[in-house]
Amino acid sequence: MPAGAAHTNSSAPGPPLPCRGGAAVGREEQRRRWLTGMDDPAATAAASAGLLEPGAKEIAARHLGRTAHNMSSSSLRKKSDLALLRKVPCAPLRRLLDNLQEVLLGTKLVLLFPAVILALAARIFHFGQEWVFVLSLIGLVPLAERLSFLTEQVAFYTGPTVGGLLNATFGNVTEVIIAIFALYEGKVVVVKCSLLGSILSNLLLVLGTSLFLGGLANLGTEQPYDRMQADVSTGLLILGVLCHSLPLMLRYAESSGKHAVVSWDAGLELSRACSVVMLLAYVAYLFFQLKTHRQLFEPQEVEDDGDDSVSQDEAVLGFPSAMIWLGVVTLMTAVLSEFVVSTIEAASKSWELSVSFISIILIPIVGNAAEHAGAVIFAFKNKLDITLGVSLGSATQISMFVVPLSVLVGWIMGVPMDLDFNLLETGSLFLAIFVTTFTLQDGSSHYLKGLLLLFCYVVIAICFFVLRQCANGGNDGVNPGVASNTWRI
Repeated sequence: MPAGAAHTNSSAPGPPLPCRGGAAVGREEQRRRWLTGMDDPAATAAASAGLLEPGAKEIAARHLGRTAHNMSSSSLRKKSDLALLRKVPCAPLRRLLDNLQEVLLGTKLVLLFPAVILALAARIFHFGQEWVFVLSLIGLVPLAERLSFLTEQVAFYTGPTVGGLLNATFGNVTEVIIAIFALYEGKVVVVKCSLLGSILSNLLLVLGTSLFLGGLANLGTEQPYDRMQADVSTGLLILGVLCHSLPLMLRYAESSGKHAVVSWDAGLELSRACSVVMLLAYVAYLFFQLKTHRQLFEPQEVEDDGDDSVSQDEAVLGFPSAMIWLGVVTLMTAVLSEFVVSTIEAASKSWELSVSFISIILIPIVGNAAEHAGAVIFAFKNKLDITLGVSLGSATQISMFVVPLSVLVGWIMGVPMDLDFNLLETGSLFLAIFVTTFTLQDGSSHYLKGLLLLFCYVVIAICFFVLRQCANGGNDGVNPGVASNTWRI
């Protein structure tokens, strides 16, 4: 074919886009128009009169300050097929079906949603508590990804600052809910172990897997990342492990007889004071991230690689719909989290594993699987800033927000939740942060760094696997009034 003919065909105009006010309407604009019936004059008049849902009107998309967590979650989403919905004649029904499709079918994890129903059925019909535990953990995987999606949808209407605050609170809402239910039932050790496990998992397992597989996929290619972002996160993590270490050192200093304390619960009071400081540091971190140094945390641009994943630049749900769905999914997450907490001892006895091992190793691996998968995907694409934003960001959020929040919530409930995570747990946390900080000091990566982080996680997992709970009754810390400081193999 002649070059001129090819040029003519490639530049041939396609079907004209609908116009409004002399400007071409984009794809998302067209989508909103047929969803709300605005192709009809009557519907247009109704929208002008304010009779339609405000979130469904034609609005200009606001700039959303996308974070690494948003980018990670978007890698697990699917583009919606609107062909069938176009055949629905009723605009309200079309909106309802569109919402159901976006929320329930707009993720690659849709095959895991039946686990939510099965977990409810197993609980109602008493199929076995270990089955309830397993199915609840699996069901939390797609719910956690959908929470990220719905939080982003709300952020489109609230702006980047409020959106960042929503990500700061809902980014690890699963861990928060599990911690609150465990505190309510007095299972302090479950709270401590699950939060410690989330930090270790993000620092060693997620980051290690991402750097290892990303390094293998990009052999011979430079793998740079922004050291400043990593330095900020690791600095906060060091402050967090210091606050964990002080109550532990205070207890050992008191027991040695060389030091005296003001009151018998000085360690608990110190933990609460340190928790307030940690929350203040987290607030300063949010101000640093969302206001003064926002450019350091902006994720890298990712080219369209032709798959069916989607990175949205506009809201696909109206604000009221997004808020309603956010409440529904949060409620479902709370129900499954309560199932996990209430059945963890039964699973421990059935599998002959300690509650500590299940809480530190199994729950974080399964509960954060969706987020972990996104981090690995971007490591394959050599977008390590996004990977670091996911792994270090989650570890920082849990260490500096969820942990101190749990201490203060326990204070309100009258549960003696403190920052003394015992010697082995605190030592593991300190070494994990030290190894991660040392690994990320030069601003570039390769597969050996990831492999070493994975090996660190493996030996820590083996340590907690051979560990059994203390000889004071063997309840794995279920009774908060009993100090669990003596361990046996």
